[in-house]
Amino acid sequence: MQISNDIFFAEVERLLGEGGEVTITIRGNSMQPVLCDGHDKVVLRRYDGGEVQRGDVMLFRYRGGHVLHRVVSVEGERITFAGDGNYKLYEQALCKDIVARMVAYCKDGRRVECTDREWQRYSRLWMALPMLLRRVILGVKRRIKI
Repeated sequence: MQISNDIFFAEVERLLGEGGEVTITIRGNSMQPVLCDGHDKVVLRRYDGGEVQRGDVMLFRYRGGHVLHRVVSVEGERITFAGDGNYKLYEQALCKDIVARMVAYCKDGRRVECTDREWQRYSRLWMALPMLLRRVILGVKRRIKI
């Protein structure tokens, strides 16, 4: 059974508003190479208005929908986001548009907290890579389907 994104994310926001965590399955390829479409899950916690830092992965409202992408830069209330698998596309939103922060991801039945060294190392490394190198890595990954 499929439901519309509007209904799905309205329910996600309602559940987040009750406190606790919400786990959703990744849809789309914009967060590759680590988070894969239809396979991996992310664990979200409601954004509490706290500090937003470069490298954080956030769920935010954008152009009538919801997007889960990484923070590229923060300039006051304006946040620039991009998917790890996007090397050209960026989105901008305000802090008030942020719905949730990714606190963990689940891959192959294993939960990895965003505070774990594994995730922290990956995030720092990916953000430090030049765009051209990211593009090459993503192209190779798509060709060999890993």
